[in-house]
Parts: sequence; C-alpha cells; structure tokens
Amino acid sequence: MAELEGKPALATTTTVFDQGKLPFTSKKVETSNGDGSSSPPPKPLLIVTPTTTGQYPVILFLHGFYLRTYFYSQLLEHISSHGYIVVAPQLYLYIPSSGLEEIESAAKVTDWLSSGLQPQLPENVEANLQKLALAGHSRGGKAAFALALGYAKTSLKFSVLLSIDPVAGCTKCCRTQPHILTYVPRSFNLSIPVTVIGTGLGPEQKNCLSPPCAPEGLNHDEFFNECKPPCAHFVAKDYGHMDMLNDDPSGMVGELSGCICVNGKGPRDPMRRSVGGIAVAFLKAYLEDESGDFVAILADPSLAPAKLEPVEFIEE
Repeated sequence: MAELEGKPALATTTTVFDQGKLPFTSKKVETSNGDGSSSPPPKPLLIVTPTTTGQYPVILFLHGFYLRTYFYSQLLEHISSHGYIVVAPQLYLYIPSSGLEEIESAAKVTDWLSSGLQPQLPENVEANLQKLALAGHSRGGKAAFALALGYAKTSLKFSVLLSIDPVAGCTKCCRTQPHILTYVPRSFNLSIPVTVIGTGLGPEQKNCLSPPCAPEGLNHDEFFNECKPPCAHFVAKDYGHMDMLNDDPSGMVGELSGCICVNGKGPRDPMRRSVGGIAVAFLKAYLEDESGDFVAILADPSLAPAKLEPVEFIEE
C-alpha cells in the first residue's frame, strides 16, 4: 500500500460518491447501419458519455446473466459524470450464449472501439483508448476476468479490471465455461490493477427452488483470492447481488432478477453510489494518478454510503 499512498492526493475524499459535475448523454447503437454509421458494432451498445469538451478514458462494461444494459443506466451515468466514456454491449438477450462465445463477442466489441467508437461520440468528445478499463457484473464480471486473462484475443490492451460481484456458476459442479478459477491463491496471470466489489447477501439463498445468486466458492471472495497485486476487495455487507441495478428495471427479466436474489432491505441508491464511487476512485488512482479518493476509502470504508466490510488491499 505504500506505493499507492506515495502518489499525489489530488482529489477530495468523498465527492466520488456523489454524481459528478460533468453533463452526460446516453445513446443506443444498433448493429445495423440505420444510424448512418459506416462501422456498426458487432453487438448492440449502450454508450454513456460526458458531453463537455475533452478526452476521456473508456470503460467496457459487461452485463450479468439475463440482464439488460439499461438496467445499469443509473450506475453507468454516475461513473460517466466523473469523466468516463462507458460502452456496454448487449452480449445476448433471451438465450445466453456459451461462456466462450460471450467472451469472443466482448473481444469483437473491444476491437470495434478503435474504428467505431469515435463517430458515435459528441463532436467535442474524444475517446482515449490508451486508458481502457474492463468491467462487468455477475456473469459479466467473470467474463471480464476471462477476457483480461486472454481467453479471447483483442487488438487493444486493458489498463485496469473492475469486477462487481463476479460469479462463476451456480454450483462448483455446474460452472460456466471457461473454468478460470483455479482455487490457488494469486494464480490469475494478470499484470493490471484489479478491484473486486462483492455483496454480503449474494451467497444467501432466496428460496428452496433456486441457488444463491453468488454462491460461496464461486463468488467475489475466490476471485479476489486468485488476484495478484495490486488488488483491492470491497464488500457491501447489507446488500445483495442485484442491488446496484436501477430502482425499477422494467420488463419480465428485470422482475425475475428481483425474485431469485436476496436483496437489501433499504433503498438501492446507497449501494449504487458506493459501487459507482469505488469504481471512480479506483479508475482515478490507476488511470489518472489521482489516488486521494481511493486511499481515503481504503483507510476509512465508512466514507461509502453503504456499509462496507473491512477492505482487503494488496499492493505490489
């Protein structure tokens, strides 16, 4: 931790948990040329971007099992308002692809960014693909790890990895492909900074008919355990696997997600702001050399709106 603490603390300690000062806009981009684009994406996208003139880092965000990208719009808007372009592909709809196909699709979207992203942005906004973050939630959090580990090749390099309550399957005998967990500490062959955000209620079972949404041995604890430094582990004690989604994700699948996972008893806003704030602080520390917020949260997790367990952090 000494190396990170030695970096200049250029930011205040709590503003990351509030919406940022930058105005933003959201845009859906389809796979056809209906919008006039000469380079349509390989998958439908939700792009959330600042509108203020400037150059901004890019985040590729992978959604969870059976979820829609717009279910995350409030979380992604929070992050974007602090100066980040978020690209969230809809990797599948009603029939999930195989794990390997999902990762290949994410890789194709990554490769598309070089030629296809800039024309989709406001005229005065520039994407900085030299600062490219990879992020995901649930099954998408596991897919983000797999992509970072090289299970599909990409022309661009990722600078950091953020995984939100990653899940590798419903039971150890029913894991999603590829089987990236080794159950050997610090075994992931990753050389980029990683932050894992978990939930305290994810391992709890909602009812006798469905397994926990984030079972023990397949969830954030094991993913963090296999990360090499620098890596950080935050756990929101009183919140569940879906509590970083919008307050009212519409549609049958959104309603189903609330039926199969244990949720926190309070409003979701503190959880969303905590996840968004930790994400922003992490990105600022490792993409922009502004470590003040991240160091402050590591030292005092009570700064977050949601109650956090003691933070685990391993520096190089």
